[in-house]
Amino acid sequence: MSNPILVFAEQREGKLRKSTPEVISEAARQAQALKTEVVALLCGSGIKNLATEIAQYGVNKIIVVDQPELKHYTNGAYTRVVLEVTRKLNPAAVFFAATLSGKELAAGLAAELGASAAQDCIGLTLEGTNFILRRPVYAGKAILTIKIIKAPAIISLRPKVFSASAPDKSRTAPVETMTVQFTPDDLRTIVKEVISQGDKKVELTEADIIISGGRGMKGPENYKLLEELANLLNAAVGASRAAVDAGWRPHDDQVGQTGKTVCPTLYIACGISGAIQHLAGMSSSRYIMAINKDPEAPIFKLANYGVVGDLFEIVPALTEAIKKRQG
Repeated sequence: MSNPILVFAEQREGKLRKSTPEVISEAARQAQALKTEVVALLCGSGIKNLATEIAQYGVNKIIVVDQPELKHYTNGAYTRVVLEVTRKLNPAAVFFAATLSGKELAAGLAAELGASAAQDCIGLTLEGTNFILRRPVYAGKAILTIKIIKAPAIISLRPKVFSASAPDKSRTAPVETMTVQFTPDDLRTIVKEVISQGDKKVELTEADIIISGGRGMKGPENYKLLEELANLLNAAVGASRAAVDAGWRPHDDQVGQTGKTVCPTLYIACGISGAIQHLAGMSSSRYIMAINKDPEAPIFKLANYGVVGDLFEIVPALTEAIKKRQG
C-alpha cells in the first residue's frame, strides 16, 4: 500500500465546514485509485465529537489534536499541527478546502516542506501516482494544468466543485489522539475574542444560491430587496467590488478577484455589469442569472439566463412570485 492521503478536516466553532465532506470524499476517490488510505486531521478545542461525523464520509483513520491553543484559528498554531502530522505520516498528498484558512495553511505547509502546492483546484486526476490538477488563472480566462511529481502534493480544492458522498452512518474509523508541543513562534498570534455579526446569513462560499448586487443597487438601503429574496431562498447576499468600495456592503460580502471565489448552484447578479474581476470570483457557478437594464452589459455573455430591465421592478416581482409559490 502506498503512502496515505491526509485531509485537513476544517471546522468552525465546533461544526464541520460544508466543504469538509467534499474534500474527504474526493480524497477517498483518489485513494481508491492509488490503493491507499485516507487519514483525516481534526484539530481545535472541544471537537473530539466531530470524529464520528467525519468517519461517515470514508476515512480510514482520524487524528484528533484537541488543545486549548487551537480554540480559534491562527496560522502559526494550525500550521504547526499540520506540519507535525504531515512529517509523521509522510503522505502522498495533503488535501485542504480552498477556503481562506485552507489556502493559507496549504501555502504555509508547502513553504515549510519545500513541496509543490496547487491552490483552488477545480479538476483532479491521476497519472500513475502523480496528481494532475486543473485551476483557473488570469482571472478565470484560462485553465492551468499542473502535474506534481514529488510527494507530498499540497492541494486545495474549490468548495462546491467536488461532490460529497452520501454519509454512511454505519461507518466508523479508529481515532488517534495526538498532542503537539507549540513553540513561542507558533503562538505569536492569539485570538482573544471572536465577535459574531449575529444570525447571519448563509456563508457565501458554502451557499447553494447567491444573490449579489452591484453599482446598480444605487445605495446600501436598497439591499433589503435582495435580503428579502435571499431569506425566501435560503440564499446568501453578495456584492461587487464597486458596492463594497462605496461602503454599501462589508468586504466579507465581496465576490471577485479581490474578494471571495464562489461556486453556487445559482448565482443571481443584480445591477452588476460584469467586470472581469467580478467574473473571476463567480464564473464557475452552475447557473448564472443576470438582471441589468443595459442589454450590452458584459455579464450577459456569461449568464445562462438574462433579464433586461429595472432590477427595482424585477426583484420585487420575483420575490412576490416566490412567496405565492411557497404558499
